[in-house]
Amino acid sequence: MSQILITAGQVLLGPSSAHVRDGAVLIAGDGIVAAGAREEVLACAEPDCRTLDFPDSTVLPGLIDCHVHLAFDAGPDPVTTVRESDDATLLLGMAGRARQLLDAGITTARDLGDRGGLAVRLRNAIGEGAVAGPRILAATAPLTARNGHCWFLGGEVEGETEIREQVRRNAEEGADVIKVMATGGGLTRGGPAIWEPQFTAEELAAAVEEAHRLGLPVAAHAHGVDGIAAAIAAGVDSIEHCSWMTEDGSSDLREDLLAEIIAKGIPVCPANHPNWRAFADRVGAEKAAELFAPMRRMAERGVNLVAGTDAGVPRAVFGGLVSSLEFFEHLGVPRNGIIDMATAQAASALGLDGQTGRLAEGYRADILVVDGDPLAGLDALRAVRLVLAGGRPHIPEDAALRRHLAHTATQTSEL
Repeated sequence: MSQILITAGQVLLGPSSAHVRDGAVLIAGDGIVAAGAREEVLACAEPDCRTLDFPDSTVLPGLIDCHVHLAFDAGPDPVTTVRESDDATLLLGMAGRARQLLDAGITTARDLGDRGGLAVRLRNAIGEGAVAGPRILAATAPLTARNGHCWFLGGEVEGETEIREQVRRNAEEGADVIKVMATGGGLTRGGPAIWEPQFTAEELAAAVEEAHRLGLPVAAHAHGVDGIAAAIAAGVDSIEHCSWMTEDGSSDLREDLLAEIIAKGIPVCPANHPNWRAFADRVGAEKAAELFAPMRRMAERGVNLVAGTDAGVPRAVFGGLVSSLEFFEHLGVPRNGIIDMATAQAASALGLDGQTGRLAEGYRADILVVDGDPLAGLDALRAVRLVLAGGRPHIPEDAALRRHLAHTATQTSEL
């Protein structure tokens, strides 16, 4: 098995961005053989291994986006686009969007709701090497109430019997995770209000029990306080959004529920929109501060926050993860902690701890090479030079163009 040796000015190995200067990562097949100081890693390399040197760059674990919707196109009306597209058209678009994620250094993405198991088909095609993209964890059709949030994806259920049947159908279709819409959502016109519960705690518990019996985790979409409470009581494995919304549109973070989230170690994926700055400008600084306050409080209390974008909903572009991460910097989270949210913490939240999220022997070769130092500025994460997902090298088109232009400029200067 041929080896690839990547050397760089800096290597971020894992949690809290433990890093080494003048480091290296050695890869064989889809796994990491060694990572750390250059001389130590070189001692493990075969004489004929392929060497890629990035002296002014940083190597770090591939990024993880814990909340995407590949079936949606991030256009002004993704729902209509989905409903009017046949499966072949939709799958082709999903493949293109998966490549956009990979271009942005995302090597794992959790797709939290699609139609007809298309994300499973795409996941399998990527796994076989037929299509370029990150590893995908697919939820298939999200469970929702009759005419509930995202009903058009095919997961409408009523009562515990139907809930259990839908969980089993999703598992048979190849789901990696079960998604439950505990509350309404803004994307579905005419559906329940975004704060409004769609299931009782007992119904959510039935979904969790059935999913866990099949070895699958449960992610609960929950904006409203009552939906968050029901999701916690049901024992879900992650809470998506967790915006603490009330009927009057304000936020009401309940300290008793927050304490339960922390005590139970439930990961929270805020899935904050990459275009959060425009939202803040639109509502004004005072209102934005009010709406952001619950997330700031959760960060201060040490909730296990993980990175996500809700990519696919209007203007939530694929590959916009860095913009979403900058939201946490706005809240005062240190950069090393933010990088953890998109690597080691995210991997653990998705049940991939020990597989990805850090650079160490035996881990999957999910690797990102960027120009500059992301510990000095998150913007460096946008300057992607090289991505490896499961050991497969991928050079984003814009990175190849930058390299070509730099080479051309050098040649011109020498004339």
